[in-house]
Amino acid sequence: MVIASQIMVVPEATIKRYYRIDRREIHYLKFILEGYDGVAAMKTIDPQEGLVALHIGPGCEEEVNMIIEDVGRRVQIETAEILKGDAL
Repeated sequence: MVIASQIMVVPEATIKRYYRIDRREIHYLKFILEGYDGVAAMKTIDPQEGLVALHIGPGCEEEVNMIIEDVGRRVQIETAEILKGDAL
């Protein structure tokens, strides 16, 4: 029996942005981003607060902006300000 675990490896050169989303919709955003393989990796920082971090691949910022804008038509999502040391 083989049990595989998922480990998110994020390259050093990514751009990190934080968003606050309705916590019930975190899975939806993650699902959408997974469809754009390699554009951005998402990490949930605080599931109760709906705080997530996107690690955006170099040159993919505009595509991520369009994805976030489109998702924002369906669910509440906003840019979150994070103080240094508050998140990974």
